[in-house]
Amino acid sequence: MRKIVINGPCRLEGEVEISGAKNAIVAILPATVMVRGKCVIENVPQISDVANILEILRYMGASVKYINSKTLEIDCTNVKQVEIPYELARRLRASYYFISAMLGRWGEATVAMPGGCSIGLRPIDQHIKGFERLGANVDFERGNVHAKCENGLIANRIYFDVVSVGATINVMMAAVTAKGMTVMENVAKEPHIVDVANFLNSMGANISGAGTDVIKVRGVDSLYGGTYATIPDQIEAGTFMVAAAATKGDVTVKNVIPKHLECISRKLTEMNVGVVEFDDYLRIIGSDKIDGASVKTMPYPGFPTDMHPQMAVLMSVADGNSRITENIWESRFKYVDELRKMGATISVTGNVASIEGGASLLSAPIRSCDLRAGAAMIIAGLVATGTTEIEEIEYIERGYENIIEKFRNLGADIRIVDM
Repeated sequence: MRKIVINGPCRLEGEVEISGAKNAIVAILPATVMVRGKCVIENVPQISDVANILEILRYMGASVKYINSKTLEIDCTNVKQVEIPYELARRLRASYYFISAMLGRWGEATVAMPGGCSIGLRPIDQHIKGFERLGANVDFERGNVHAKCENGLIANRIYFDVVSVGATINVMMAAVTAKGMTVMENVAKEPHIVDVANFLNSMGANISGAGTDVIKVRGVDSLYGGTYATIPDQIEAGTFMVAAAATKGDVTVKNVIPKHLECISRKLTEMNVGVVEFDDYLRIIGSDKIDGASVKTMPYPGFPTDMHPQMAVLMSVADGNSRITENIWESRFKYVDELRKMGATISVTGNVASIEGGASLLSAPIRSCDLRAGAAMIIAGLVATGTTEIEEIEYIERGYENIIEKFRNLGADIRIVDM
């Protein structure tokens, strides 16, 4: 058992390099199961979700080795069709991507129901609908998802009832080896979906339209090995941008794709935070007077739900009142009680959080309710006066690489200690 200890307040200054995208790599790694040959994947973040997926790949018989700290070589040529047990699948939400990977390679998959953060109801009905439209029979047996297609997957037209990132990626992966042209409509458009499509295409898939409302996948017989570099993490970049603003700092956020961050940059600019954009980095310049704002979370290119808790901290110390309307996950507000312990004034009605700005946050013992709430707690600790202790930090380690070291390099007094 460990906890994060922060002595605040502090002003962040300097440069921070953003790691590879967590939401892309957790789909790219399972997709290697469909590849016969060596995949060399660059810009891989060192996070616990990646470690858990690599354990599943090794369980299946894959050859996995690090070439360096950010580059993986994975060879799934000799992997075997296995049932992925609960003790492995429960550790992360992204374990469901092994369903499509095994369906695509063998026409059958058995995977325990996935785990992950508890931020609301997260059904996989749209995934199942897509698999069934491709000809698979899907049922549930003793807590497992079992999907099987006797004669191979067959392309089809699929319309998603709701926009779902996970379902878009999962069905797109399965369609890669389906016979014919699959047309997926009302799909999600997040940058990491495009990244997964680009990875698959670099291995021999034929996918077009990723990043738009319609994705077309022309089935191929097989995938071969190759080299691919993962995009930078949009949410990690946004987290450091908000942290710089909240601490009235001056931080250069490097290794980013500024277009992916436009919704965050525009909102910070609206709040009187300086944002200077360059080719592959941003400079965030804090202000002594941060204005309140209203945010509505939406699918990309709207404001990301994964930046909701971090923005709530910034709004708590801004001048004036703010509002966050959460349109994606109904249980995203678990962090509110933790911020209230520190002196934030936040009320929640339905899916709307009303935040009274101007709070002088004070240290308190708090916890990470989920991955993004954990990042918000760190920002709160950086802003607060006194020593803040954060427990349940395993959530944070699921998605942020070396976050303690990165904040320390920006001048934060932050460390991990044994409880």
